[in-house]
Order: sequence, then C-alpha cells, then structure tokens
Amino acid sequence: MQRAAHWHRAPGPMADGLAIGLLGGSFNPAHEGHRYVSFVAMKRLGLDYVWWLVSPQNPLKDSAGMAPREERLAAARRVARHPRIVVSDLEAALGTRYTVDTLTALKARFPQARFVWLMGSDNLAGFHRWKRWQDVARLLPIAVVQRPGSVMAGAHAQLVQRFPGRLYPPDRHFADRQPPALTAIDGRRNPLSATAIRMAAARVSATRPS
Repeated sequence: MQRAAHWHRAPGPMADGLAIGLLGGSFNPAHEGHRYVSFVAMKRLGLDYVWWLVSPQNPLKDSAGMAPREERLAAARRVARHPRIVVSDLEAALGTRYTVDTLTALKARFPQARFVWLMGSDNLAGFHRWKRWQDVARLLPIAVVQRPGSVMAGAHAQLVQRFPGRLYPPDRHFADRQPPALTAIDGRRNPLSATAIRMAAARVSATRPS
C-alpha cells in the first residue's frame, strides 16, 4: 500500500481554485532552465504557483552520478529563489516512484486545486516511455515549454499523435481544460540542461591539479 494516506499537508499554499504547475524531475542539478520554464508557465498560463517535484530516483535514468536527494533538494531551493516556486520531495513522502501514481495521489488529496503538468520540449520525444503515459495525459493538462534543439519534437511525438485535436493555446484558461489537453509555450529559449552542467563540472574537475 502507498503511504499517501499518511501524507496530509501540501508542500505549498493550498486553496480552492489555485492553479498549480507541477515540474517533476531529478533536478541533478537544478538550474536556471528550470526557473525559466516555471516563470514562462506562470506568466502564460496564469499559474499561481509551480511545485518542483524532486524525485528520489528517475526510473528512466541511471542512478550512477545521481547526487543524494537532500543535496538536490537544497540546491533546488537555492536556485528557485522565488516565493511562488515551491521545492518539494513529496514523492518520497507519498511513496510513489512513477509520475502516474504521484499525479493520481495528488488529485485525490487536493481535488480543489487545478494542476498542470509542465515539461520542457526536450522531454516530449521520450514521453511515451513513461509508465502508463497515456493515463498521465488523461489525468492533467500538459504544457510543453520549447527548449533549444527540440523545437520540432512535438510534430512527431507520440503524445501529440495519440491525442490529435487536443492542442490548445497557452492561455489563462488552460488549467481548466479537460484532459487530455496539450499546449506548447514558445519564447526566449533557455539553453541550460542538467546534463550539460554535469558535463561541464566533470571537465573542470578533470583539469584541476591533483
């Protein structure tokens, strides 16, 4: 049995009708690109808050090179630096490993909130590899923020092909859309990625004298 029954408090403010974006991931490490996605989504979709869901371990990523969860949480809080961005380890509290289970638990626990799933377009091409990805799309509206190198990902993504006719403009009504509902948000594209940051850090470490 999941531990959701023992988890009672929201990680951030909670009230009837709040529009809350959910940005999940390893955050290994958190970076300005995560802030960019959050701010763009808050502005274009009229979100009240964005919760960063720092996962204990992404099932699709190798655990090698993964910083401890507490370190990733602390780094994410340093990067967030905004009262409307809430950094949380609620997946650890819920005892969930997969996004579909996390979202199911959140909707059951906080039916008064209007949740929107957020992700960068670089994650869109592999979305069909997520556990029960079609059920994820049926749980919440999904907003995709364009990232460099993946601008055309949406045209061929299985998510888009599976739910034709479910694309909507990125406006302040999007959180009220009945899922499956998809939108793409374009704008100034932030090039940062956690992978690039880790690679740069490794290069610096390798050049330091022993």
